[in-house]
Amino acid sequence: MIVIQAKLIFLSQDDKQIVLDLMRRWSSCMRFAYKRLLEGYDRNTLKRELQGIFNLNSRYVDDAIMKARSTLESSKELGNNPKKVIFGGKDLFKKLQKRHINGKEYKKLKTKWQERRKGNLYSRGDKSKKGNLNTRIEVKENGTFLRINVGERKYLYARIEAGYKKNKSRGKLLQEIAQSNIPYSVEVKLKNGNIYAYFAIEKEYPEIKITKEKGVIGIDVNAYPDNISWAETDEKGNLISYGNMPMTELASGSKDKKEYFRWQYAHEIVNIAKEKGKAIVIEGLDIKNKGKRGDFSGRKSRRIRHNFSYRALLSKIKTLAKREGIEVIEVNPSYTSIIGMLKYSPQYMITKDIAAAYVIARRGLGKEEKMPNNYMKFLNALTVDELEELKEHVKKTVRNKHINKKHLKEIDKAIKFLQSLESKPGRVLEPLNGTSFSAYNFWQVLKVAVVTPLSPEKVPRDFSALRELLIQGKWGDP
Repeated sequence: MIVIQAKLIFLSQDDKQIVLDLMRRWSSCMRFAYKRLLEGYDRNTLKRELQGIFNLNSRYVDDAIMKARSTLESSKELGNNPKKVIFGGKDLFKKLQKRHINGKEYKKLKTKWQERRKGNLYSRGDKSKKGNLNTRIEVKENGTFLRINVGERKYLYARIEAGYKKNKSRGKLLQEIAQSNIPYSVEVKLKNGNIYAYFAIEKEYPEIKITKEKGVIGIDVNAYPDNISWAETDEKGNLISYGNMPMTELASGSKDKKEYFRWQYAHEIVNIAKEKGKAIVIEGLDIKNKGKRGDFSGRKSRRIRHNFSYRALLSKIKTLAKREGIEVIEVNPSYTSIIGMLKYSPQYMITKDIAAAYVIARRGLGKEEKMPNNYMKFLNALTVDELEELKEHVKKTVRNKHINKKHLKEIDKAIKFLQSLESKPGRVLEPLNGTSFSAYNFWQVLKVAVVTPLSPEKVPRDFSALRELLIQGKWGDP
């Protein structure tokens, strides 16, 4: 999807007011349709009813119903209550309810909320109508205009101002879209008293030519420090090369600046994959976990939400890769960091982040991460008493309350896990039937047993020190 933003300049103030009225009626129509969809009304019944109520043609009404249905489905997918959706923005609405906000600040917030609530208009593209029937781009001698259907075969024109001189390419692209007769959707929005149009066209991607047949490039995006780690494998999952890309520009700056550099980083990653002829494997991040209280306040939810901010970067990598005909594989990111730092960081003398990228790459090839024999021997030698001693050590040495609480929780879970194994004849790496534990718990216990004692205050990014302990099996030395 390609989206172009442009400001609309109207020939007269009266024309602008007519379009604002159209946007108000369309927004009301969309909210009304949302309420009726909650009550179980079908599209055809709504379409006939809404045309008369809001004085809109059938296409505008159909698009309003589509937007309402999309909002409803999105609310359900996120696990929210569809009946509590607030058009205009829930956060803004809650701020308006606060009594300490008044005067100019209150008026400013109210205007912003009303613009979001009432200042909308959407029109889908139609291939049979050579682009878009209700909101059509027209190229004239004196510029590029948007022709808006305001009812009863009456049209108003607004000049499309696609940006400054450095953004001339936007205007040229809009002209090409208008002349090619390809379908495009137009969304009109009111912001700070000005009316903006967003033109969207769906671009067909070329056939996938670069697949995982010759290997993959695994990508690990890290929140702290801001960087992208990548690892290249062959088709069998063997490590070939790796690298790290700092993302210092994303640590601060405006929204537009961050957006620009996300595209730059995405281009660099895709170029690496293109040069090496490898598919790309990325994490499939999800934000559905809301935490125990349902308000995204838990530690796990905060981590997921922070990673969610990087979905924009991963999405750009995915988009650019598709444009280049490169296969993109999404995998479950669970335990990739733990497995990477314990298994591959000491084995290849690489950082935790690159090791995680390597695990992601192997997962994209369908490879399972089995625990080496030395690691199993270490776990078999580990006792509950040793973990109890570690627990007391953490209580005495770790001053940071948050880290202390986190370590104690992990140690208690490891103790419970080992206790569940005492009744089993031997410890094997497989899901434990009849319990809430899985194969991943072996890795978690191993992390507690070796990482916490070595670095209780802060997890290091270099785990080469574990080479003798885990790879060569030299444990037991104080």
